[in-house]
Order: sequence, then structure tokens, then C-alpha cells
Amino acid sequence: MTAEATPGAGALADLRVVEMGQLLAGPFCAQLLGDFGAEVIKLESPGTGDPMRQWGREQSNGASLWWPVVARNKKSVTCNLRDPEGQRLARELIAQADIVIENFRPGTMERWGLGYDRLREGNPELIMVRVTGYGQTGPYAPRAGYGSIGEAMGGIRYTTGDSGHRPARTGISIGDSLAAVFATIGTLAAVHHREKTGQGQVVDSAIYEAVLAMMESLLPEYALTGYQRERTGSVLPNVAPSNVYPTADGEMVLIAANQDTVFARLTELMDRPELAVDERYRSHTARGARMAELDDLISAWTAGHDAEPLLAKLHEGGVPAGRIYTARDMFADPHFAAREAIVRVAHPELGELPMQNVFPKLSVTPGRVRHAGPALGEHNAAVYGELLGLDADQLAKLAETGVI
Repeated sequence: MTAEATPGAGALADLRVVEMGQLLAGPFCAQLLGDFGAEVIKLESPGTGDPMRQWGREQSNGASLWWPVVARNKKSVTCNLRDPEGQRLARELIAQADIVIENFRPGTMERWGLGYDRLREGNPELIMVRVTGYGQTGPYAPRAGYGSIGEAMGGIRYTTGDSGHRPARTGISIGDSLAAVFATIGTLAAVHHREKTGQGQVVDSAIYEAVLAMMESLLPEYALTGYQRERTGSVLPNVAPSNVYPTADGEMVLIAANQDTVFARLTELMDRPELAVDERYRSHTARGARMAELDDLISAWTAGHDAEPLLAKLHEGGVPAGRIYTARDMFADPHFAAREAIVRVAHPELGELPMQNVFPKLSVTPGRVRHAGPALGEHNAAVYGELLGLDADQLAKLAETGVI
């Protein structure tokens, strides 16, 4: 049933995952499991593969720079899931897996004879992870659901951006990623349950619900007080000082000194200790009510200092502060280097490819990036041969007929 664990292979090295679907939400869940050692067999359409092979804002020599990250540590196997023979191969692979991940529209897997009831007939301990826009039930379940729609429905779009402007979005696919993270949590909980009971189950992760889960006290605030959170730009209402401030050399620094004791430290550094005992600023509530004037006072002080000496002074004084990082800053930062937050991975076309490392860090069974995203169908012979016992002639015939 499971992949053989080897020393140092990761905490999940005894798990075999079959990943179906494409783009980001389902594949990112599988990436997280693979980062910690799970054997991930990714099924892709013959000839084209996952569209993520072409996606990404920038490319290098015509190659996607997103694919090597989201498909890292995976085995690529081609399989035409719209073909009955491809569906049969998928069922045979899943029969030898612990987990299957899919992010198709609800009902698609059932039409292909790959619904959970069918799959668990040959594998009663199977855990099926289903990531969709709206979940497997409810009136919206049949709808196409992209991450951006889930972000809008879950509330994060309405509350992101500047007051008086249209709702904004973050510069990443946060809805898909959150659904994948919650799917991963659900998967690990289901694995724990199976270890105790021998019972598999379905993990149903919806994008809009993953976003909703991050919305703090938005719902009770509205239900009990009628307060609707609005877009507030770079600050949170009534949390001050916590903003981005200018410096003499044109940089911007973020200072978060909204706690009473930390605010007192900041006022000492500003040579304005009287502000910490001033009735207008001495409490969290008072500072929140005078956020704008307090930000003006701090901006006038930071504008008289260059960024680096200012940050050194703040850090020495115990005030949380930092610059707004770009990718260039991350590569240059010694803390990133000391923590090995960026790992460099060999790639056959791109050479040494930097990417974010595996997080979080485990002290005994750490995850690692074993290889970048593979070529399409790179593991056909190995997977179909080792797991299903197919020989070269059988594989050639399946390829000729477009099944793999």
C-alpha cells in the first residue's frame, strides 16, 4: 500500500499520493506532502500536461519558473483520464496509494468512474482529498470556482486595498494556496484517524471556506454590532502605531509598536518619552483613535534618518521594525541565508534554480527539496512498470493509442 520509508527521507515517506487535477490548489497540497517525503505520483494529460508547465509571469528560455516549484519532489506520469483505459490505469494506481488528491469540478470524478465509493472498493483505507471552489455540497457546488472568486466570496477581496478604491488583490494566488494548506491539514488529520481506526475518509476543502477561515472576527463583529470591516490600506483600524514610514534616503520602514510597552520604547528612541504617558496616546484604545496624528509624529521622526541606521536603532531598542522586502532583498539577507530559507536545486534546462525551501522546519524529520518539477511523463516506465507490472511493449501500445 505505502511507499517504503528510508532514513532521512522525511516524516511522510511511508505515504504514497496520487495527484490528479491541475493548476494550483490540488497540486500545492501535493507539493506540501511531497516536501515532507511523501511519494507523489502526478497524473497529467498526455502531450500537454498540467497548464502550470506554461504558467508564470516570467519564463527563462521558454521554460516556466513556477512549474519547477509547484511540481517539485513529484513523479510525472501521463494518463488520459477521459479514456476508459486511462481511468482503469488510474484506479489501479490509486488501489496502491494512501491518498488521492483531485481538484476537478464536483461530479467529474464520478463520471469517470473514479468517485470515492468506487475507489474505496479496492482500497478501504483510502483518503480522498477534494479541493474545489465551493465544496462538494451546497447549491454552488457545480459551479466553476477559481481562486479569485473564492477570495471575493470569502471576504478577503472586500477588505483588501485603499479606502475609496476598488477591492484589490494580493500579488499571489492566496485563495488557492489557502485551500491547499487547509487540505493538507485535513489530510494529516485523516491519516492520524486512519492510523487509529483503519478507516479512510474524504477531505473536502473549499477555496471560499479557506479564505473565510482567515477572516478573524469579521462575522461576529457584523452580527453583534453591525460593524462591517472596510478597506483600510496599509493599516488595521484602531491598531497604532503600525504602519510604513518614510526615511531620509527614500526607503520605507515598517514599525509595529502598538503594544503599550513597545510604544514606550519607541517614544524613548524618538526622545519623546512624554508621549507614552500622554492621555491621548497612553493606551491601545487612545492610540487607535488618534492613528493619523500619531503616524504623522512618527513619520516626521523617521524622515530625519536613513533607513539602515534607523532600523539598527529600532532593533537595539526592542521595537519590531523592518524594510518591505523584494526578492532581491531576500537573496541578500543574512538571516535568510543562515536559516537556509532559499534552496538551490539542479534543473536540466535552467541550471541551478533557487526557490523557497521547505517550511516549517522539523528537528528530527525535516523535509527537503529532492528535485525540481519533472519533465512530462518522465516517470511513466518506472511507475507503471514497478507498480502495475507493465513492460515496454505494453507501455508503447498505451502511448500509441493516446492513453499515456
